[in-house]
Amino acid sequence: MLTRKEIEDIESKVLAPYAMKAKDSRGRVYKEEEHPYRTCYQRDRDRIIHSTAFRRLEYKTQVFVNHEGDYYRTRLTHTLEVAQIAVSIARNLGLNPDLTEAIAIAHDIGHPPFGHSGEQELHGLMKDHGGFDHNIQGLRVVDILEERYPDFKGLNLSWEVREGINKHSTPYDESSSLSQLEPEKSPTLEAQIVDLADEIAYDNHDLDDGLTSGLIKEEDLCGISLWKKMRDNITKAHPDMNDQIRKYQMVRSLINMEVTDLINESENRIGAFEINSAESARSRPERTAAFSKGLVDERKPLKKFLYDNLYMHRKVVGMADKSRRFIRELFNSYISNPEQLPPTSSQRLKSGGPEAAGAADKYRVVCDYIAGMTDRYALNEYIRLFNPYERM
Repeated sequence: MLTRKEIEDIESKVLAPYAMKAKDSRGRVYKEEEHPYRTCYQRDRDRIIHSTAFRRLEYKTQVFVNHEGDYYRTRLTHTLEVAQIAVSIARNLGLNPDLTEAIAIAHDIGHPPFGHSGEQELHGLMKDHGGFDHNIQGLRVVDILEERYPDFKGLNLSWEVREGINKHSTPYDESSSLSQLEPEKSPTLEAQIVDLADEIAYDNHDLDDGLTSGLIKEEDLCGISLWKKMRDNITKAHPDMNDQIRKYQMVRSLINMEVTDLINESENRIGAFEINSAESARSRPERTAAFSKGLVDERKPLKKFLYDNLYMHRKVVGMADKSRRFIRELFNSYISNPEQLPPTSSQRLKSGGPEAAGAADKYRVVCDYIAGMTDRYALNEYIRLFNPYERM
């Protein structure tokens, strides 16, 4: 059996100089004895996987609300796909795969029900009470809201994983900041790779789900040069391929192209920027991991197509509008009558719970409760509170 110390020694020998090694972690807020055969990042990954918030991702929206079908991706399957892509990239660049995986599986752990529409509605409802951001909420989950240990609140994750959650940033997510996590600096290269893997997964798997749903049609994509180029290559190699397999091969090829471009461009930038340590990558205000400019430009028409034809499709917009109404009415009902909250939440109003809550913090308590809901639970709670024929 390999000991933790032996694994750390292997990291020092095998990983690139700019990788974040477990032995160099800034550690945890609360001191703990190190595990005999797991590094701190392996331990963080396991704590996240066993958390309640991680399990709930199974029933949280990616694009399509859970009840619309079993085929479509949920926030959990999206998270697993991001982790797979990110770890593959990290291994190729000599980065720490354990840190990469831990950040990847936690990157959406603070998401509320109903995807980005749910986040936008909660942010509006909380605008006078500190707002809502799923990255900061992710930190609240791992630092405060998960209660599993007798000596501290939260999961007590390592500094680097917490930073990766806090500074998660894609075109769909604005980067947030907390002063204790050095907002003026970039995150580790491992965290940067997770952000770009999230973008790869988001675009291509939403494209897959959009085609499967019938909300977008393959013939409408043929006017996009990137799609047409890929389709022509695949059709030439396999002219008798059926539509379903061709769709899978198209998505697979797009992911492979973007991953390859990301690896090559990031490797070039690591050399050009003379990145020779984990800290030198963090010290650059501009992120080191990136796609090439050529690919960024080539992807723009496809991203615009997804926005115009999938995310703004009347059915998706209609469900998003309904979901915002569900959250708004639940929120207002709990604020008006906090006695309706379950004991775990109402207790925070009485005793302060994991924070110094008090009556003034009831907005945050209600926000935390709703943010932790799955789509299914939120819908059932809406029916319970507002359907006059539903028993309480």
